[in-house]
Amino acid sequence: MQSVREEESASIDQEPRSCGDNSVWAHVSPLLSAACSDLNEGELIHGDNFNLFAAMSALEIMDPKMDSGMVSTFYSIDEAIESGFAPVPISSDRTVDVQCIIDIMDHLLACEATWHMGHSLAQTVFSCIYVLRPERTSSHALLHSFCRVIRATCRALVSVVSDARTNEEEDLFTMTYGLPFNGDEDGKGLLLLNAVEETICRQLRACKATSSKRRVFEELEPLQTNPQLEEGFCKALLCRIRFRKHFLHALNCMRRPQGRGLELARKHIAYCIAELESVLSSVEFLSLETVENGKNEMEESTTGSGRHPIGFDPNLNKRLSAPTPPRAIKLLSWKKVGTSKFSAIDYYVKLLHNLDQICAFKLEPDLDAVLQFVVQFQKSRPDLVARAHLQLLLVQDGKLYGRDTFLTICARSLALDVTKNHGLHLNEYILQLNQLMINLLKILCANTPWQRRKLGKILNDWSIFNVQMGITVGHMMQQVTTPRTPKNGDKSALILNHIYGWLEEQIHWVALRFLVLGFDLKLYSPSEYCMVYWYMYIILWKLAEKAHFRVLIIVHTEERKAKKKEDCSRDMAREDRISLWVLLLKCQTSLAQGLTVMIAALRNEGMCLKSQGPFNTENEKFVQHFGLLQKASLPKYDAYESFSESTCHARLDYLPVYECFRDAQKMAKEIKVGYANDPDKLAEVVGLEQVAEHNIIAVNLLCQDRCLKVSFEFIHHPHFATAVLQVKWLWSQMGLVSQEPALFATSIKENILSGKKDATIDDVVEAAKASNAHTFISQLPNVYE
Repeated sequence: MQSVREEESASIDQEPRSCGDNSVWAHVSPLLSAACSDLNEGELIHGDNFNLFAAMSALEIMDPKMDSGMVSTFYSIDEAIESGFAPVPISSDRTVDVQCIIDIMDHLLACEATWHMGHSLAQTVFSCIYVLRPERTSSHALLHSFCRVIRATCRALVSVVSDARTNEEEDLFTMTYGLPFNGDEDGKGLLLLNAVEETICRQLRACKATSSKRRVFEELEPLQTNPQLEEGFCKALLCRIRFRKHFLHALNCMRRPQGRGLELARKHIAYCIAELESVLSSVEFLSLETVENGKNEMEESTTGSGRHPIGFDPNLNKRLSAPTPPRAIKLLSWKKVGTSKFSAIDYYVKLLHNLDQICAFKLEPDLDAVLQFVVQFQKSRPDLVARAHLQLLLVQDGKLYGRDTFLTICARSLALDVTKNHGLHLNEYILQLNQLMINLLKILCANTPWQRRKLGKILNDWSIFNVQMGITVGHMMQQVTTPRTPKNGDKSALILNHIYGWLEEQIHWVALRFLVLGFDLKLYSPSEYCMVYWYMYIILWKLAEKAHFRVLIIVHTEERKAKKKEDCSRDMAREDRISLWVLLLKCQTSLAQGLTVMIAALRNEGMCLKSQGPFNTENEKFVQHFGLLQKASLPKYDAYESFSESTCHARLDYLPVYECFRDAQKMAKEIKVGYANDPDKLAEVVGLEQVAEHNIIAVNLLCQDRCLKVSFEFIHHPHFATAVLQVKWLWSQMGLVSQEPALFATSIKENILSGKKDATIDDVVEAAKASNAHTFISQLPNVYE
């Protein structure tokens, strides 16, 4: 240790060396080490003219001189171009040139997927100098046309998200930060890319041609100089070009009004999925040693070949990339590697399947079908681009699909005829209802956290509107019986009265959606399940009641129409569909009630955790979870007081616990027949049936043995819990004592009496029965003697 200190002292005292140009270099590491050794823990460096705390406080964010995160290789795009960072052509060797272009295509795909996931456009797609300055590549047809199509695709996506206004969730998506985003020549990109595709197709055919036909293609100039690699490069380029072309076509077709381009969009989406498979197949060829110009540089690469692409610098646009200090981002890898959960290819496969779901949706003027489709669609966790397209399809020009007013939709849900009653379309309440429905559909297309937050807020708007409309409709219905009321006025009042009832059903549907999203977001702790299921029971019961009332209205209206017109046929399919929906709601109601009573009984008997903690009481948690529902008068009485009264006396041997689960199980079996042709609904009903079945078994076991430890898990259904009994816990609480059974050389009666001397013969028999030995003993010659 002493020798080290002597060396450090010697180095400090050592004369500095002259390095020419009047520069003097000195070794300062020992000096810094000596200074650090004098500092105690928590102290900062300071001197007469320097204070580290003040220096850090004076740091200017985004100033390259003071913020190391803003340091870039090049100060500007022009400087990068002048330094040869993005040459055109990329290489004088045509084989290397083609390799590098494919790498650029692959990296742009990863950049675009990363942009879709919420990162800024400037640090992803527009980190490519070729995309930033496409005019430089005009002499290179392949690279030029591809970059133009990339820009056109970005502009189409920004337009979709901006028009849908879903960018409120992810503001970065639509920000262009002053980038050269709108190019007049970008619209011609598809035409140029088609020409390039045709040329490469001819080159591919030339590669495959037999010797007798090769003369026809001799005038074609090959892509590169190695004939053995020509076919592989042609295939790799074609699948990437075709994917890019069909993807842009699909986006353009989906933007056509009233869903007129959905069928064509599905064809383009199918082509995209097929081309992605070809892109993945080309990876093996691109990563061959004969193709590579050196070693793979990245383990989690953003290209199929594994090489780093040319012409990309994410630091170029740092001054434009965000309103907050930008930092380095990690792009999605080309394909899943190691612990990475997602890749660029995975993202596009999921996006294309989501877009295909949207295109396959039948645009029927049926609000129930629309709501069920949106809920089912959201289960796949679609990303921003897919949700924006869905919203624009559903809501166009204030109408459903851009063609059906919401008055028409409401009337159809109730089997009412409003085609001749045009005055209602301008009714104040109908116009307000139209806006409420538009807002609801937009909210349902948002991401799950944003959706739940907004649903809770609009419930109050719906409730206020419901009260106002109820007062007005009540006055109108009182005037219907007066003889001076015009016939059309009677009809308008009746229609508004039915719509008012339908409105209450929609309010309870929104409330139910608000509650179940809490399970998806894992907002409820196990100790709060009791209050959640109680609230779900109240909402489901009311929703089923309103839906059943709507079925009665439809049946009555259809029968009345049939009496007036003999040729009028009833829409039995619609009646059956709504009746199934009502039965499903009743099944869920029974399950929610059963779970409420079961969990309350477990809490009352000390077998389950109560909702208590050092900070919030149960009442406070109740208000935190359901305050927005109570504000909307759902229900109209004191919810917490009712919850406490209905659960405080629950016991496991309470008969309704079994009845609720058995009713749910019975209804689920009936519903399965009706949903035989609907795989999604059938799977949900099977899950509900399994929840009911397993909970019946759990209640039986808990009644027999109160020592069992129970937990609730969502094994069969995402919103209805299954009681899981932990038998291992019971065994861990037991001790086993090994012993060898032995009998005294007397009668069986005397052996049993050794446990209790004053026992009677009846006690002996009962003891034998309790140990399951009475039957065996009775078969012996002397029985107990």
